[in-house]
Amino acid sequence: MTANLRRVPASAASSTALLTDMYELTMLQAALHAGVAERNSVFELFGRTLPASRRFGVVAGVGRLLDAIEAFTFTDAQIDYLHCAGIVDDDTIDFLRSYRFSGTIRGYAEGECYFSGSPLLTVEGTFAEACILETLALSIYNYDCAVAAAASRMTIAAHGRPCVEFGARRAHECAAVAAARAAMVGGFMGTSDLEAGMRYGIPTFGTSAHSFTLLHDSEEEAFASQVASLGPGTTVLVDTYDIERGVARAVAAARAGGGELGAVRLDSGDLVAEAFKVRAQLDALGATTTKITVTNDLDEYAIAALGAAPVDSYGVGTKLVTGSGRPTAALVYKLVERADAAGEMQEVAKFSTGGKSTVGGRKWAGRVLDAAGTATEELVVSARSEADALAALEQAEARPLQVDLVRAGVIVEEHRGPDALAAAAARHQVARAELPYDGWRLSEGDPAIPTRHVDIDERQVLRG
Repeated sequence: MTANLRRVPASAASSTALLTDMYELTMLQAALHAGVAERNSVFELFGRTLPASRRFGVVAGVGRLLDAIEAFTFTDAQIDYLHCAGIVDDDTIDFLRSYRFSGTIRGYAEGECYFSGSPLLTVEGTFAEACILETLALSIYNYDCAVAAAASRMTIAAHGRPCVEFGARRAHECAAVAAARAAMVGGFMGTSDLEAGMRYGIPTFGTSAHSFTLLHDSEEEAFASQVASLGPGTTVLVDTYDIERGVARAVAAARAGGGELGAVRLDSGDLVAEAFKVRAQLDALGATTTKITVTNDLDEYAIAALGAAPVDSYGVGTKLVTGSGRPTAALVYKLVERADAAGEMQEVAKFSTGGKSTVGGRKWAGRVLDAAGTATEELVVSARSEADALAALEQAEARPLQVDLVRAGVIVEEHRGPDALAAAAARHQVARAELPYDGWRLSEGDPAIPTRHVDIDERQVLRG
């Protein structure tokens, strides 16, 4: 039996509108029929708790989300699919034809650290506009924040030694690009993924594979070929056969090519022991400028174990792109305010048992620092107005954490693009440096700082 396949037009492939769960659109349909779809609403994206072993979270994915919101428009092909599949009715399809998000989004700046209950995103618009962004926002933030947190822990463990993202072959091809970007937020210096390099202006790095060595009739020929093509400053993989012979041959090939070898890469064995032996061998050969880079299924704990070894850089793949054991940041997207029939904004909350309740009302957040510049708490203020909330933060001497990302449907451009990514990476270094020493530990424990919630909103939360 042959499937009847139809090629998806490029315009449909570039739209993000169907990167959503079906119930977003069926809820929209029901809300349109009930006459409540146009009620002003406020949604918040946050985490109830930090994932186990994470003492802080890292905000990542902001730039990607803004790009995705810009592309969240329904193409003719998508409208045709929704109609033919009977997903929603004609009235809803008519609404979707002209959908453009025209609301306002505020959130933590990319690269900031966050904690339990931190309002990472506040999305304000009509219910119809804001509701259907839920899956898109969560899919981007849950993955990117998880990877950025893993990257931050790895760069902490590296103690200033460069880390490069090598995970493209261990993830979905689109996730690999996202992971490379999130890793940069967490402190990595580059990626092997060329699509990520082109799209986000990330420096790209590469060495060679064992297959390149095996292709040649001898290891000497393979190394000579690599040096002839890439120059003596290249990085040579020396563990295809015997590491000691490989190092000697790599150094000789570089010198025959007119210079000193740039680096050797170790990808197997006891990396700590091998690094010491290789460094001693390189120094004995006079190749004192030749560096050592290591790969092979590294995570933050393996990197920490290599701290005393003479290693110059790390290439990290599988554990990074899978969040180093925490593949999601466990974030949720919940309605916290909405207009009633008279147009008055009302706090709403979920009162479920089992730890899944929510705190109603729009929130503003700030970080309180002591006289030495060390963070002491995350202050989250529920308030009726921004002025009241900012006054409360100022009184507590808390640094406000939220910035405008979208104003009345217009994206704030400074938060996306290569410059925004570089700014996010720099911001993370500052935010992480504010945390107390315990917050940098890799072991499980309490969050780096506590979160204190202050409610200065006198309205009652609706309980239904």
